[in-house]
Amino acid sequence: MELTTGAILRRITETPLSTSAHKLATIILDGIAWKDGYNGLERGTAAFTLAHLAEKMGVSRQHLTALLVELAASGLALVRWKPNGKFAPWLFRFGANEAADVLPDVVSAAGDTSLSRESKNKTIFVGRIEIDAGTNVYRTPWADLIKSAKASLACWNVDTQVIWERFLAFNRVRGNAAVPAGFLLGFMRRWRTSPDAAAKPNVLAVPKRSSTPEELELHRLIAAAPSKNWQFHASDLCRLIGPAAYDVRVSHIVQKFDCPRFAATLAVHGQAVMAGEILR
Repeated sequence: MELTTGAILRRITETPLSTSAHKLATIILDGIAWKDGYNGLERGTAAFTLAHLAEKMGVSRQHLTALLVELAASGLALVRWKPNGKFAPWLFRFGANEAADVLPDVVSAAGDTSLSRESKNKTIFVGRIEIDAGTNVYRTPWADLIKSAKASLACWNVDTQVIWERFLAFNRVRGNAAVPAGFLLGFMRRWRTSPDAAAKPNVLAVPKRSSTPEELELHRLIAAAPSKNWQFHASDLCRLIGPAAYDVRVSHIVQKFDCPRFAATLAVHGQAVMAGEILR
């Protein structure tokens, strides 16, 4: 799938889906960042909590889950994952966006009538920040930008004022009187989650819980999986063991680890690689 708003919108309209699934796909498309750094996201990715999506759709969480499954199984091949913890927003991407691995900087063309081209849908850090301008972030123009950008970053659950104070302290230590506004977004994107944060107040850190044995096992299986071109590996494994057996394996991983279906799919592929059934 070509990574532009118009191309994905045309695919949405051409894909046979229920009316609700079409609406959901359009909402997700509306939240996609089309250039690295917008909303703190990678290009081609959107971030939503399931509660927010359910509210925008006006449906229950159960119905929303069914619609997400419909989009994942359709030609849109919607994938979602949650890299920043249990309570962080989900990240969404259409068609696994394999074109993004090939095309280094594809963004919507100027003539693309995008649903995401309005500035209200992008967090754009422009201008300069005076480090001694004030310690209350809500008396600056940066509070709303920080709140919007942090939603999909590792600092998603850190208070906006705390982020601002850490940013000021970080620059004061280095003797910076003023910095480009983009430094603030870069600072947030490199937020550290080291376990010894309490002993290092000048280091960006938020507490990180220990991984459970089940999570470690799931991560081990996913790490063994060929993450690129995973659809081809799924086809290879289906041909080898049959679609029914493949679905059973994925369902078993979902139930065992209580994880999203896409993560379970990669874990199944990892098991197959370790068993010598498919090549990495």
